[in-house]
Amino acid sequence: MTISAFQELIRERYYRTDAARGASGTFLWFMEEIGELASAIAISGKAGGMSENERTNLEEEFADVLAWLATLANITGVDLADAVSKYTTGLH
Repeated sequence: MTISAFQELIRERYYRTDAARGASGTFLWFMEEIGELASAIAISGKAGGMSENERTNLEEEFADVLAWLATLANITGVDLADAVSKYTTGLH
């Protein structure tokens, strides 16, 4: 799936609710997800490696952060594919 397709999927599913909440409120939810990802990363770094459940949780938290980032982009009018082009333009 492309970045654009993912952003559009998030827009179709959540835009109305997210836009009503606004950028500030949505940013707070995004930061909560960042905190959950931080916790999952901390757990994954412990000695002995990750359990299957810890790996699943880590993946879910990465997905949540990405979804909330797409939500913020949608309600602020940012095209993520255009935004990341600064990292891809001119690379070989």
